[in-house]
Amino acid sequence: MRRKGRGGGRRMLATGATVDYPCCMTRNYFGTDGMRGTANRDPITPEIVLRLAMAAGQRFRRGPHRHLVVIGKDTRLSGYMLEPALTSGFISMGMDVVIVGPMPTPAIGMLTTSLRADLGVMISASHNPYQDNGIKLFGPDGFKLSDAEEMAIERLMDNGPFDLADPAKLGRARRLDDAGGRYIEAVKRTFPADLRLDGLKIVVDCAHGAAYKTAPAVLFELGADVVPVAVDPDGTNINRDCGATATRTMCEQVVAHGADLGIALDGDADRVIVADEHGHAVDGDQVMAIIASSWAKADKLRGNLVATVMSNLGLERHLQAQGIGLTRTAVGDRYVVEAMRRDGCNLGGEQSGHVILSDYATTGDGLVAALQVLAVLVASEKPMSGLGRVFEPVPQLLKNVRYDGGAPLTASAVQAAIADGETRLGASGRLVIRPSGTEPVIRVMAEGDDPDLVTAVVDDICQVIGESA
Repeated sequence: MRRKGRGGGRRMLATGATVDYPCCMTRNYFGTDGMRGTANRDPITPEIVLRLAMAAGQRFRRGPHRHLVVIGKDTRLSGYMLEPALTSGFISMGMDVVIVGPMPTPAIGMLTTSLRADLGVMISASHNPYQDNGIKLFGPDGFKLSDAEEMAIERLMDNGPFDLADPAKLGRARRLDDAGGRYIEAVKRTFPADLRLDGLKIVVDCAHGAAYKTAPAVLFELGADVVPVAVDPDGTNINRDCGATATRTMCEQVVAHGADLGIALDGDADRVIVADEHGHAVDGDQVMAIIASSWAKADKLRGNLVATVMSNLGLERHLQAQGIGLTRTAVGDRYVVEAMRRDGCNLGGEQSGHVILSDYATTGDGLVAALQVLAVLVASEKPMSGLGRVFEPVPQLLKNVRYDGGAPLTASAVQAAIADGETRLGASGRLVIRPSGTEPVIRVMAEGDDPDLVTAVVDDICQVIGESA
Protein backbone atom coordinates (compact mmCIF):
# COMPACT_ATOMS: atom_id res chain seq x y z
CA MET A 1 0.00 0.00 0.00
CA ARG A 2 3.04 2.23 -0.01
CA ARG A 3 2.76 5.20 -2.33
CA LYS A 4 5.36 7.57 -3.71
CA GLY A 5 5.43 10.89 -1.87
CA ARG A 6 5.75 14.28 -3.50
CA GLY A 7 9.24 15.52 -4.25
CA GLY A 8 11.06 17.90 -1.97
CA GLY A 9 10.77 21.65 -2.29
CA ARG A 10 13.39 24.38 -2.22
CA ARG A 11 13.13 28.09 -1.76
CA MET A 12 15.31 30.21 -4.00
CA LEU A 13 15.92 33.79 -2.90
CA ALA A 14 17.37 36.67 -4.87
CA THR A 15 20.43 36.58 -2.61
CA GLY A 16 21.31 33.17 -4.07
CA ALA A 17 20.55 31.40 -0.80
CA THR A 18 18.87 28.01 -1.06
CA VAL A 19 16.79 26.74 1.86
CA ASP A 20 15.24 23.28 2.00
CA TYR A 21 11.56 23.23 2.93
CA PRO A 22 10.46 21.13 5.90
CA CYS A 23 8.15 19.26 3.51
CA CYS A 24 11.02 17.96 1.44
CA MET A 25 11.36 14.81 3.58
CA THR A 26 10.03 11.67 1.93
CA ARG A 27 6.30 11.33 2.54
CA ASN A 28 3.98 8.55 1.53
CA TYR A 29 0.64 10.11 2.42
CA PHE A 30 0.89 13.55 4.03
CA GLY A 31 1.57 16.83 2.23
CA THR A 32 1.89 20.39 3.50
CA ASP A 33 -1.57 20.31 5.07
CA GLY A 34 -2.54 16.77 5.96
CA MET A 35 -3.53 14.13 3.40
CA ARG A 36 -5.17 15.31 0.20
CA GLY A 37 -6.10 13.95 -3.20
CA THR A 38 -8.92 12.87 -5.48
CA ALA A 39 -11.74 11.25 -3.54
CA ASN A 40 -11.97 7.47 -3.87
CA ARG A 41 -8.49 7.37 -5.39
CA ASP A 42 -5.24 6.57 -3.57
CA PRO A 43 -4.71 7.86 -0.90
CA ILE A 44 -8.21 9.22 -0.23
CA THR A 45 -9.93 5.83 -0.17
CA PRO A 46 -11.91 4.20 2.65
CA GLU A 47 -9.22 1.52 3.03
CA ILE A 48 -6.32 3.94 3.48
CA VAL A 49 -8.34 6.34 5.62
CA LEU A 50 -9.35 3.42 7.85
CA ARG A 51 -5.68 2.58 8.36
CA LEU A 52 -4.94 6.24 9.01
CA ALA A 53 -7.49 6.29 11.83
CA MET A 54 -6.12 3.05 13.29
CA ALA A 55 -2.53 4.37 13.15
CA ALA A 56 -3.43 7.78 14.59
CA GLY A 57 -5.52 6.10 17.27
CA GLN A 58 -2.64 3.86 18.28
CA ARG A 59 -0.22 6.78 18.26
CA PHE A 60 -2.44 8.92 20.52
CA ARG A 61 -3.83 6.21 22.78
CA ARG A 62 -2.05 7.11 25.97
CA GLY A 63 -2.89 6.14 29.53
CA PRO A 64 -5.88 4.33 31.03
CA HIS A 65 -8.50 7.03 30.42
CA ARG A 66 -11.35 6.68 27.95
CA HIS A 67 -9.97 8.18 24.74
CA LEU A 68 -11.95 10.57 22.55
CA VAL A 69 -11.74 11.77 18.94
CA VAL A 70 -13.66 14.69 17.36
CA ILE A 71 -14.48 14.35 13.65
CA GLY A 72 -15.75 17.22 11.52
CA LYS A 73 -16.07 17.70 7.77
CA ASP A 74 -16.93 20.20 5.09
CA THR A 75 -19.79 19.77 2.62
CA ARG A 76 -18.20 17.49 -0.02
CA LEU A 77 -20.14 14.45 -1.13
CA SER A 78 -17.16 12.22 -0.39
CA GLY A 79 -17.32 13.21 3.28
CA TYR A 80 -20.12 10.68 3.66
CA MET A 81 -17.66 7.98 2.53
CA LEU A 82 -14.67 9.05 4.65
CA GLU A 83 -16.46 9.88 7.91
CA PRO A 84 -17.62 6.29 8.64
CA ALA A 85 -14.23 4.86 7.59
CA LEU A 86 -12.47 7.10 10.11
CA THR A 87 -15.07 6.36 12.76
CA SER A 88 -14.63 2.60 12.31
CA GLY A 89 -10.87 2.87 12.55
CA PHE A 90 -10.91 4.82 15.79
CA ILE A 91 -13.60 2.62 17.34
CA SER A 92 -11.52 -0.47 16.53
CA MET A 93 -8.70 1.05 18.58
CA GLY A 94 -10.99 1.53 21.57
CA MET A 95 -11.52 5.27 21.09
CA ASP A 96 -14.87 7.02 21.40
CA VAL A 97 -15.84 9.30 18.51
CA VAL A 98 -17.80 12.55 18.57
CA ILE A 99 -19.20 13.44 15.14
CA VAL A 100 -19.99 17.13 14.59
CA GLY A 101 -20.86 17.23 10.87
CA PRO A 102 -20.05 20.24 8.66
CA MET A 103 -17.89 22.63 10.68
CA PRO A 104 -15.01 25.01 9.89
CA THR A 105 -11.53 23.58 10.33
CA PRO A 106 -10.69 26.00 13.20
CA ALA A 107 -13.79 24.77 15.04
CA ILE A 108 -12.27 21.29 15.17
CA GLY A 109 -9.15 22.65 16.84
CA MET A 110 -11.34 24.51 19.33
CA LEU A 111 -13.61 21.54 20.05
CA THR A 112 -10.66 19.18 20.49
CA THR A 113 -9.41 21.20 23.45
CA SER A 114 -12.88 22.12 24.71
CA LEU A 115 -13.95 18.47 24.91
CA ARG A 116 -10.53 17.37 26.19
CA ALA A 117 -10.25 15.02 23.23
CA ASP A 118 -7.09 13.13 22.33
CA LEU A 119 -7.40 13.86 18.62
CA GLY A 120 -9.30 16.10 16.24
CA VAL A 121 -9.96 15.21 12.59
CA MET A 122 -11.17 17.49 9.80
CA ILE A 123 -12.32 15.93 6.54
CA SER A 124 -11.68 18.62 3.94
CA ALA A 125 -9.66 19.57 0.89
CA SER A 126 -9.97 23.24 1.84
CA HIS A 127 -10.07 25.39 -1.33
CA ASN A 128 -9.89 22.46 -3.79
CA PRO A 129 -12.85 21.45 -5.99
CA TYR A 130 -15.38 18.91 -4.74
CA GLN A 131 -13.66 15.99 -6.50
CA ASP A 132 -10.82 16.24 -3.96
CA ASN A 133 -10.88 15.59 -0.26
CA GLY A 134 -8.40 15.32 2.57
CA ILE A 135 -7.73 14.67 6.22
CA LYS A 136 -6.28 17.18 8.70
CA LEU A 137 -5.26 15.94 12.15
CA PHE A 138 -5.15 17.94 15.39
CA GLY A 139 -3.41 16.91 18.60
CA PRO A 140 -4.91 17.18 22.09
CA ASP A 141 -3.59 20.76 22.31
CA GLY A 142 -5.74 21.75 19.32
CA PHE A 143 -2.76 22.31 17.00
CA LYS A 144 -2.11 20.49 13.73
CA LEU A 145 0.31 17.60 14.07
CA SER A 146 4.01 18.13 13.49
CA ASP A 147 5.97 16.56 10.64
CA ALA A 148 7.47 14.09 13.12
CA GLU A 149 4.04 12.93 14.33
CA GLU A 150 2.77 12.57 10.77
CA MET A 151 5.81 10.51 9.82
CA ALA A 152 5.27 8.25 12.84
CA ILE A 153 1.66 7.73 11.78
CA GLU A 154 2.77 6.94 8.23
CA ARG A 155 5.13 4.24 9.51
CA LEU A 156 2.31 2.65 11.48
CA MET A 157 -0.02 2.81 8.46
CA ASP A 158 2.46 0.91 6.32
CA ASN A 159 3.99 -1.46 8.84
CA GLY A 160 1.67 -1.82 11.85
CA PRO A 161 1.14 -3.90 13.86
CA PHE A 162 -2.11 -2.58 15.29
CA ASP A 163 -3.03 -3.28 18.89
CA LEU A 164 -6.77 -3.69 18.35
CA ALA A 165 -9.14 -3.23 21.26
CA ASP A 166 -10.82 -6.21 22.91
CA PRO A 167 -14.52 -6.62 22.00
CA ALA A 168 -15.63 -5.26 25.38
CA LYS A 169 -13.40 -2.20 25.00
CA LEU A 170 -14.46 -1.02 21.56
CA GLY A 171 -15.22 2.67 21.25
CA ARG A 172 -18.62 4.25 20.74
CA ALA A 173 -19.79 7.00 18.39
CA ARG A 174 -22.21 9.85 19.07
CA ARG A 175 -23.20 13.17 17.53
CA LEU A 176 -22.67 16.52 19.23
CA ASP A 177 -25.75 18.53 18.34
CA ASP A 178 -24.61 21.85 19.81
CA ALA A 179 -21.16 21.95 18.15
CA GLY A 180 -22.18 24.83 15.87
CA GLY A 181 -23.51 26.86 18.77
CA ARG A 182 -20.31 26.32 20.76
CA TYR A 183 -18.21 27.58 17.87
CA ILE A 184 -20.46 30.58 17.20
CA GLU A 185 -20.17 31.73 20.81
CA ALA A 186 -16.40 31.20 20.83
CA VAL A 187 -16.00 33.33 17.68
CA LYS A 188 -18.24 36.10 19.00
CA ARG A 189 -16.05 36.36 22.12
CA THR A 190 -13.08 37.36 19.93
CA PHE A 191 -14.84 40.59 18.92
CA PRO A 192 -14.35 43.55 21.31
CA ALA A 193 -17.18 43.58 23.84
CA ASP A 194 -17.65 47.36 23.54
CA LEU A 195 -18.23 47.27 19.76
CA ARG A 196 -21.13 46.23 17.54
CA LEU A 197 -21.70 45.76 13.82
CA ASP A 198 -24.97 47.67 13.83
CA GLY A 199 -25.47 49.69 10.65
CA LEU A 200 -23.05 47.65 8.55
CA LYS A 201 -24.26 45.68 5.54
CA ILE A 202 -21.92 42.74 5.00
CA VAL A 203 -21.83 40.23 2.17
CA VAL A 204 -20.48 36.89 3.40
CA ASP A 205 -19.56 34.32 0.76
CA CYS A 206 -19.34 30.89 2.41
CA ALA A 207 -18.21 28.98 -0.71
CA HIS A 208 -21.04 26.46 -0.18
CA GLY A 209 -18.66 25.12 2.45
CA ALA A 210 -18.25 24.30 6.10
CA ALA A 211 -19.22 27.76 7.44
CA TYR A 212 -22.46 28.10 5.50
CA LYS A 213 -24.45 28.19 8.76
CA THR A 214 -22.03 29.56 11.34
CA ALA A 215 -20.55 32.58 9.51
CA PRO A 216 -23.87 34.34 8.71
CA ALA A 217 -25.07 33.60 12.25
CA VAL A 218 -22.03 35.21 13.90
CA LEU A 219 -22.28 38.39 11.84
CA PHE A 220 -26.06 38.65 12.36
CA GLU A 221 -25.81 38.15 16.12
CA LEU A 222 -23.19 40.89 16.33
CA GLY A 223 -25.64 43.32 14.70
CA ALA A 224 -24.81 43.31 10.99
CA ASP A 225 -27.25 43.34 8.09
CA VAL A 226 -26.05 40.12 6.46
CA VAL A 227 -26.23 39.18 2.78
CA PRO A 228 -25.39 35.45 2.70
CA VAL A 229 -23.90 34.13 -0.54
CA ALA A 230 -23.03 30.53 -1.55
CA VAL A 231 -24.84 28.96 1.40
CA ASP A 232 -26.64 26.14 -0.42
CA PRO A 233 -24.21 23.21 -0.52
CA ASP A 234 -25.23 20.19 -2.60
CA GLY A 235 -22.08 18.10 -2.17
CA THR A 236 -20.56 19.14 -5.51
CA ASN A 237 -20.63 22.95 -5.60
CA ILE A 238 -18.12 23.72 -2.83
CA ASN A 239 -15.69 26.47 -3.98
CA ARG A 240 -17.25 26.52 -7.45
CA ASP A 241 -17.01 30.12 -8.74
CA CYS A 242 -17.27 31.43 -5.19
CA GLY A 243 -15.38 31.78 -1.95
CA ALA A 244 -11.88 33.00 -1.14
CA THR A 245 -10.34 31.52 -4.30
CA ALA A 246 -12.96 32.97 -6.67
CA THR A 247 -13.64 36.40 -5.19
CA ARG A 248 -15.44 37.84 -8.21
CA THR A 249 -18.77 36.58 -6.85
CA MET A 250 -18.25 38.34 -3.51
CA CYS A 251 -17.05 41.55 -5.16
CA GLU A 252 -20.03 41.68 -7.52
CA GLN A 253 -22.48 41.03 -4.70
CA VAL A 254 -20.99 43.84 -2.60
CA VAL A 255 -21.63 46.32 -5.40
CA ALA A 256 -25.05 44.88 -6.27
CA HIS A 257 -26.30 45.15 -2.69
CA GLY A 258 -24.58 48.43 -1.84
CA ALA A 259 -22.80 46.67 1.02
CA ASP A 260 -20.12 48.20 3.21
CA LEU A 261 -17.78 45.29 2.62
CA GLY A 262 -17.59 41.63 1.72
CA ILE A 263 -16.08 38.58 3.37
CA ALA A 264 -15.18 35.48 1.36
CA LEU A 265 -14.26 32.23 3.10
CA ASP A 266 -12.95 29.07 1.49
CA GLY A 267 -14.45 25.57 1.70
CA ASP A 268 -13.31 24.87 5.25
CA ALA A 269 -13.33 28.53 6.37
CA ASP A 270 -9.73 28.70 7.52
CA ARG A 271 -8.91 31.53 5.11
CA VAL A 272 -10.52 34.86 4.24
CA ILE A 273 -10.37 37.52 1.55
CA VAL A 274 -12.15 40.85 2.14
CA ALA A 275 -13.64 43.32 -0.36
CA ASP A 276 -14.21 47.04 0.14
CA GLU A 277 -17.47 48.84 -0.67
CA HIS A 278 -16.36 49.30 -4.30
CA GLY A 279 -15.85 45.57 -4.78
CA HIS A 280 -12.05 45.68 -4.67
CA ALA A 281 -10.48 42.60 -3.08
CA VAL A 282 -8.17 42.85 -0.06
CA ASP A 283 -5.80 39.87 0.23
CA GLY A 284 -4.27 38.16 3.25
CA ASP A 285 -1.16 40.36 3.29
CA GLN A 286 -3.30 43.50 3.57
CA VAL A 287 -5.48 41.88 6.24
CA MET A 288 -2.40 41.00 8.28
CA ALA A 289 -1.06 44.54 7.85
CA ILE A 290 -4.34 46.03 9.10
CA ILE A 291 -4.37 43.82 12.18
CA ALA A 292 -0.64 44.19 12.89
CA SER A 293 -0.80 48.00 12.79
CA SER A 294 -3.85 48.08 15.03
CA TRP A 295 -2.44 45.62 17.52
CA ALA A 296 0.94 47.36 17.61
CA LYS A 297 -0.73 50.68 18.47
CA ALA A 298 -2.76 48.98 21.20
CA ASP A 299 0.36 47.18 22.52
CA LYS A 300 -1.30 43.83 21.77
CA LEU A 301 1.20 42.58 19.16
CA ARG A 302 3.73 40.12 20.55
CA GLY A 303 6.94 39.63 18.62
CA ASN A 304 7.22 39.70 14.84
CA LEU A 305 4.49 39.16 12.30
CA VAL A 306 5.06 35.66 10.91
CA ALA A 307 4.36 35.14 7.20
CA THR A 308 5.53 32.80 4.45
CA VAL A 309 8.01 33.32 1.65
CA MET A 310 5.03 34.13 -0.61
CA SER A 311 4.02 37.32 1.23
CA ASN A 312 4.61 40.51 -0.72
CA LEU A 313 7.80 42.51 -0.29
CA GLY A 314 5.58 45.57 0.14
CA LEU A 315 4.27 44.07 3.39
CA GLU A 316 7.81 43.65 4.67
CA ARG A 317 8.71 47.26 3.84
CA HIS A 318 5.48 48.53 5.44
CA LEU A 319 6.17 46.66 8.67
CA GLN A 320 9.79 47.85 8.78
CA ALA A 321 8.61 51.46 8.55
CA GLN A 322 6.53 50.87 11.70
CA GLY A 323 9.27 49.07 13.57
CA ILE A 324 7.52 45.69 13.27
CA GLY A 325 9.66 42.70 12.38
CA LEU A 326 8.74 39.99 9.86
CA THR A 327 9.65 36.33 10.16
CA ARG A 328 9.27 34.26 6.97
CA THR A 329 8.55 30.53 6.89
CA ALA A 330 7.92 27.80 4.35
CA VAL A 331 4.51 27.82 2.67
CA GLY A 332 1.75 26.31 4.81
CA ASP A 333 -0.10 27.70 7.79
CA ARG A 334 1.24 24.84 9.91
CA TYR A 335 4.79 26.17 9.51
CA VAL A 336 3.60 29.68 10.35
CA VAL A 337 2.03 28.36 13.55
CA GLU A 338 5.20 26.46 14.47
CA ALA A 339 7.28 29.63 14.13
CA MET A 340 4.72 31.64 16.12
CA ARG A 341 4.79 29.11 18.95
CA ARG A 342 8.58 28.91 18.90
CA ASP A 343 9.06 32.70 19.04
CA GLY A 344 6.05 33.66 21.18
CA CYS A 345 4.31 35.62 18.40
CA ASN A 346 0.53 36.06 18.27
CA LEU A 347 -0.09 37.08 14.63
CA GLY A 348 0.83 35.32 11.43
CA GLY A 349 -0.55 34.06 8.17
CA GLU A 350 -0.40 33.77 4.42
CA GLN A 351 -1.14 36.00 1.47
CA SER A 352 -3.80 33.50 0.42
CA GLY A 353 -5.90 34.47 3.43
CA HIS A 354 -4.86 32.13 6.22
CA VAL A 355 -4.57 34.43 9.23
CA ILE A 356 -3.59 32.91 12.58
CA LEU A 357 -4.46 34.84 15.72
CA SER A 358 -3.05 32.66 18.47
CA ASP A 359 -4.79 34.63 21.21
CA TYR A 360 -8.04 33.18 19.85
CA ALA A 361 -7.37 30.10 17.70
CA THR A 362 -4.82 27.34 17.10
CA THR A 363 -5.01 27.53 13.31
CA GLY A 364 -6.18 29.90 10.59
CA ASP A 365 -9.74 31.11 11.15
CA GLY A 366 -11.22 33.22 8.37
CA LEU A 367 -14.15 34.46 10.40
CA VAL A 368 -12.10 35.42 13.46
CA ALA A 369 -9.66 37.31 11.20
CA ALA A 370 -12.55 39.10 9.51
CA LEU A 371 -13.89 40.19 12.89
CA GLN A 372 -10.54 41.75 13.77
CA VAL A 373 -10.67 43.76 10.55
CA LEU A 374 -14.26 44.74 11.34
CA ALA A 375 -13.19 45.87 14.81
CA VAL A 376 -10.62 48.22 13.24
CA LEU A 377 -13.21 49.41 10.71
CA VAL A 378 -15.86 50.18 13.35
CA ALA A 379 -13.40 51.92 15.65
CA SER A 380 -11.93 54.04 12.84
CA GLU A 381 -15.31 55.09 11.40
CA LYS A 382 -13.70 54.90 7.94
CA PRO A 383 -15.08 53.10 4.90
CA MET A 384 -13.37 49.84 4.03
CA SER A 385 -11.76 51.52 0.99
CA GLY A 386 -9.95 53.87 3.37
CA LEU A 387 -8.66 50.98 5.42
CA GLY A 388 -8.08 48.09 3.02
CA ARG A 389 -4.96 49.12 1.10
CA VAL A 390 -2.51 49.67 3.92
CA PHE A 391 0.58 49.33 1.73
CA GLU A 392 1.40 49.44 -1.97
CA PRO A 393 2.26 45.90 -3.10
CA VAL A 394 5.47 45.35 -5.01
CA PRO A 395 4.72 43.89 -8.48
CA GLN A 396 4.45 40.14 -7.97
CA LEU A 397 3.64 37.30 -10.37
CA LEU A 398 2.90 33.66 -9.58
CA LYS A 399 2.52 30.96 -12.24
CA ASN A 400 2.12 27.19 -11.98
CA VAL A 401 3.76 24.57 -14.19
CA ARG A 402 2.15 21.13 -14.11
CA TYR A 403 4.34 18.04 -14.19
CA ASP A 404 3.62 14.31 -14.35
CA GLY A 405 6.47 12.93 -12.28
CA GLY A 406 10.16 13.11 -11.54
CA ALA A 407 11.96 16.08 -10.04
CA PRO A 408 12.11 18.87 -12.65
CA LEU A 409 13.71 21.33 -10.25
CA THR A 410 16.90 19.26 -10.15
CA ALA A 411 17.50 19.55 -13.90
CA SER A 412 20.66 21.52 -14.71
CA ALA A 413 18.80 23.72 -17.19
CA VAL A 414 16.24 24.64 -14.53
CA GLN A 415 18.94 25.42 -11.98
CA ALA A 416 20.69 27.64 -14.54
CA ALA A 417 17.42 29.47 -15.34
CA ILE A 418 16.81 30.08 -11.63
CA ALA A 419 20.33 31.42 -11.12
CA ASP A 420 19.90 33.71 -14.10
CA GLY A 421 16.56 34.95 -12.72
CA GLU A 422 18.13 35.74 -9.37
CA THR A 423 20.87 37.75 -11.05
CA ARG A 424 18.40 39.73 -13.17
CA LEU A 425 16.17 40.59 -10.20
CA GLY A 426 19.09 41.68 -8.06
CA ALA A 427 18.98 42.50 -4.37
CA SER A 428 15.70 44.42 -4.64
CA GLY A 429 13.68 41.43 -5.84
CA ARG A 430 12.73 37.97 -4.67
CA LEU A 431 12.33 34.64 -6.43
CA VAL A 432 10.51 31.67 -4.88
CA ILE A 433 10.33 28.29 -6.62
CA ARG A 434 8.56 25.40 -4.94
CA PRO A 435 6.54 22.26 -5.61
CA SER A 436 2.98 22.43 -4.36
CA GLY A 437 2.23 20.21 -1.41
CA THR A 438 -1.34 19.62 -2.57
CA GLU A 439 -1.15 19.10 -6.36
CA PRO A 440 1.47 18.14 -9.00
CA VAL A 441 2.58 21.63 -9.98
CA ILE A 442 5.71 23.74 -9.57
CA ARG A 443 4.91 27.24 -8.33
CA VAL A 444 7.12 30.01 -9.69
CA MET A 445 6.86 33.40 -8.01
CA ALA A 446 8.93 36.53 -8.54
CA GLU A 447 8.57 40.09 -7.33
CA GLY A 448 10.45 43.32 -7.79
CA ASP A 449 9.98 46.98 -8.56
CA ASP A 450 10.04 46.45 -12.36
CA PRO A 451 6.86 44.56 -13.39
CA ASP A 452 8.13 43.84 -16.92
CA LEU A 453 11.28 42.26 -15.54
CA VAL A 454 9.26 40.20 -13.05
CA THR A 455 7.06 38.87 -15.86
CA ALA A 456 10.03 38.03 -18.06
CA VAL A 457 11.85 36.17 -15.27
CA VAL A 458 8.78 34.08 -14.36
CA ASP A 459 7.97 33.25 -17.98
CA ASP A 460 11.56 32.22 -18.74
CA ILE A 461 11.77 29.92 -15.72
CA CYS A 462 8.34 28.40 -16.38
CA GLN A 463 9.32 27.64 -19.97
CA VAL A 464 12.48 25.82 -18.91
CA ILE A 465 10.66 23.86 -16.20
CA GLY A 466 7.98 22.88 -18.72
CA GLU A 467 10.60 21.62 -21.12
CA SER A 468 12.31 19.63 -18.35
CA ALA A 469 9.17 18.18 -16.72
